[in-house]
Amino acid sequence: MSASDEVWILGIQMTRFGKHPDLDTVDLAAQAATGALSDAGVTMADIGVLAAGNLMNASAGIGQQLQKQIGQTGIPVYNVANACATGATALRTAIMAVKAGEVDYGLAVGVEKLSGAGLLAGGSRKKDTDTWTPAGRYGAVAPIDGRIGTETMPGVFAQIGMEYGHKYGGTSFELFARISEKNHAHSTLNPLASYQKRFTLEQIMNDVMIAYPNTRPMCSANCDGAAAAVVCNGETLKSLSLEQRRRAVKVSASVLTTDPYEEGCQVLPNVNTLTRKAAAIAYDQAGVGPGDLDLVELHDCFATAELVHYDNLMLCETGGAADFFNSGATWRDGTTPVNVSGGLESKGHPIAATGIANIWEVCHHLRGEAGDRQIEGATVGLAHVIGLGSACGVHILKRSAA
Repeated sequence: MSASDEVWILGIQMTRFGKHPDLDTVDLAAQAATGALSDAGVTMADIGVLAAGNLMNASAGIGQQLQKQIGQTGIPVYNVANACATGATALRTAIMAVKAGEVDYGLAVGVEKLSGAGLLAGGSRKKDTDTWTPAGRYGAVAPIDGRIGTETMPGVFAQIGMEYGHKYGGTSFELFARISEKNHAHSTLNPLASYQKRFTLEQIMNDVMIAYPNTRPMCSANCDGAAAAVVCNGETLKSLSLEQRRRAVKVSASVLTTDPYEEGCQVLPNVNTLTRKAAAIAYDQAGVGPGDLDLVELHDCFATAELVHYDNLMLCETGGAADFFNSGATWRDGTTPVNVSGGLESKGHPIAATGIANIWEVCHHLRGEAGDRQIEGATVGLAHVIGLGSACGVHILKRSAA
């Protein structure tokens, strides 16, 4: 691959996830975008394309609104909405423009205001407390029962986890709760996480049941937040300073998939198939395998989702997700640390921002800038996000050799 075909993340930023009552959607997007530009050492005058993701107000044209706040330079704007994969899709849009040679620099932004929005992905927490407030505790049954049989996210992912256990064995209510225990423990080291409290296993298991086997702490929480990234091509990177080159992170794979046709599964998608396909393509593009990964940020919208994605991302042998977790591999001091950020269950899940925020976490470990939660010597990381609808984004990132 020539330098002109390479794509690098030059700058990246995320806001703290949580409640931001004094900031609107554009304010949050601007905060992340200007932070990413500063981190990259460039300005809006350098940017050739803007891809802006927002799900809840997709028709409002968040990209054009953002331009009015950070700089209107006449560049093309792509407004992106792709369920929970919105942020990853915005980044991939900027990556494709850079890789095609149309621009030297691209800016991708994902932003959402979700605090108090009710039941979207996992629920929301009450102000100044550590409890969730789900709107509609157990979810409604879909008008037409499909393969999964419910249209709400808690029910969908609860049943996906139960199906995995039924097929392969080894799962239990306690095992899923222990996944959540891990992520909440990891969050205590992440100053940008929405919630930074460790929960005991007993607290998690005895909390309000949302959709068995996921209790409230096992669900991602709605919150406000934004994340943004600046990308450039390899030729452009060569012209920059040694420090910019040193901190740049190579995008070795950028993949987006949707659900293939499956007879009898027309109501809701099969989250396993499109993730496994995306992972396979990404490993091939990057020239690495699951064993080469130093850390993984995956889409744990629910504790049950994390377990099945161990398998889908091929971090373990088929059917071996429970044994893989029980081995301790996914803790930050394990062989394959997963969701060192605290994951969506603790970091929070402002939908359109999540895809870029997961990449932000991986980038900071590869740069050696992750602070107390740093995975020492990390050189390769994977970021994964999935949106029911369906869409799955997988990015594999490598540390710069500069």
